[in-house]
Amino acid sequence: MVKERGILNFRTALLFITMMAVLAGCSTGTASKDSGAAAAEGSAKVKKIIVGTGTQFPNVCFIDDKGQLTGYDVELIREIDKRLPDYEFEFSTMDFKNLLLSLETKKIDLIAHQMEVNEERQAKFLFNDEAYNIFPNKVVVSQKNDTVHSMDDLEGKKLIVGATSNAAVLAEKWNAAHGNTIDIVYSGAGEDTITQIKTGRVDATISTQFAIDYQNKAVDAQLKTVGDALSNSKVYFILNKDEQELKTKVDEALKSIKADGTLAKLSKEWLGANYTVEE
Repeated sequence: MVKERGILNFRTALLFITMMAVLAGCSTGTASKDSGAAAAEGSAKVKKIIVGTGTQFPNVCFIDDKGQLTGYDVELIREIDKRLPDYEFEFSTMDFKNLLLSLETKKIDLIAHQMEVNEERQAKFLFNDEAYNIFPNKVVVSQKNDTVHSMDDLEGKKLIVGATSNAAVLAEKWNAAHGNTIDIVYSGAGEDTITQIKTGRVDATISTQFAIDYQNKAVDAQLKTVGDALSNSKVYFILNKDEQELKTKVDEALKSIKADGTLAKLSKEWLGANYTVEE
């Protein structure tokens, strides 16, 4: 059963108190003791997993208008929880910047927040094997731009990417292999990227269709993707390196969730399309 830290659940608390009151009024005979011992033994076999996630990522992990934590990553964890009876997954919400440190200090056991692989993370942590999202990375330009259709068209132009981001690594590798013909500019935030493209100070960025669809809807970014996919950004859960058994179990659950179509259904429901297969 999934639980959520930091989110009040009055109904659950009231039910628990009511049940305890009923139990307090029961006989304290042998049968009651045996039942309690059996329940305690069953509970001891279930391992609690604290899942770190956020509340500010629309459609992925956020608080809905009823005050409940939900979104694609959240509902996927709940589905995994259903299929792993030996584990109980409990959410702990926090700012994105605190997730990796919380995992490193073992305040949480797993991160569910659309995490991609990079060398720094791989050196410290363990990623599961089964990607649960695959987003094609493409060149992104203003909707008014009719001259840029690929990386080749960016020769002598400015490409903006987030500093230390996977998009930056992709751009740098492409540039190094093609004579450094693109002027790479580094941004600090998504809003800066949108503003710079809108005002014509830079010509393009690298992102995914999912991200661009959201930005166009949320802040009227007026962006579009062009050309073929440059690469596929794959999203995984992150665990500590000593959680090999949990990793194996999560991958087993994910395989079954993919096989019966549940993952594709969740992706379409929350992300607007099936982002679970490579383009």
